[in-house]
Amino acid sequence: MSLIRALFAAALSLVLPGAGHALIRDWVRALLFAGLFLSATALIMPINDIAAAGSMAERMTIVTDEPRTSQFVLSFMLLFTAVDAGFRALGFPPGSNGADGPTCPNCGRELDPEIEFCHWCTTRLEYADPDVESESEAESTADADADIEIDTDADVDVTDESKSNTESTPDSNAESESEPEPKTK
Repeated sequence: MSLIRALFAAALSLVLPGAGHALIRDWVRALLFAGLFLSATALIMPINDIAAAGSMAERMTIVTDEPRTSQFVLSFMLLFTAVDAGFRALGFPPGSNGADGPTCPNCGRELDPEIEFCHWCTTRLEYADPDVESESEAESTADADADIEIDTDADVDVTDESKSNTESTPDSNAESESEPEPKTK
């Protein structure tokens, strides 16, 4: 997904927790974050006092008179929801959708192999034809086999080489390792 969509999902989560996840169609997380934020608000804030207040100024006074810890908890939840929605929109962590089948190269979501586009992000897909792929693999294997030639007619006399190495001194042995001597028949 694009960076703009990730930023929009994060901003939307700041306004209404869970809405950014709904934008990226992560329904379970959207309900989880919205429910968590609403239940924390109901537990932390004095809902009855806020509802009994006559004007918006009185409501804001009640909210600002609350201890800083309750404001911190709700602000942290908003920030965490926004960061999570932004990272999920970017596809982080990779493979976090738990898909067992083929996935979209753009958004990483599970694909329906019967349609030619990703129904999550509408990216056009081109599936490889298995018959054509197996034919091309067979041709490339045949080409590779034709390129490889094994010379079985080469006569190598290992005993002569081992005798010459054992007869040489250590200094001449080091020289022979760095510069191989030409063989004669």
